[in-house]
Amino acid sequence: MVKKLTKHGNSLALVIDRPNSRPPRDRSRTPLDISTDGERLIVARVRTTARRRKFESAQEWAHRRYGGAFRKLAE
Repeated sequence: MVKKLTKHGNSLALVIDRPNSRPPRDRSRTPLDISTDGERLIVARVRTTARRRKFESAQEWAHRRYGGAFRKLAE
């Protein structure tokens, strides 16, 4: 299949036709890992590791505990 990049706002988009795609059930919220081997784009679902789950858990705790301080720092 040959596709072209299309303009999407201020970005370029690669539109994948539905019959050719087989993403997981929740298509719009599936995190994707996009990499290249120098010639090709490789698109794969992100596989969460134990380390990543531990990091996300710590991040959620920090936001619950210090969310107000983070908001003030952002201003």
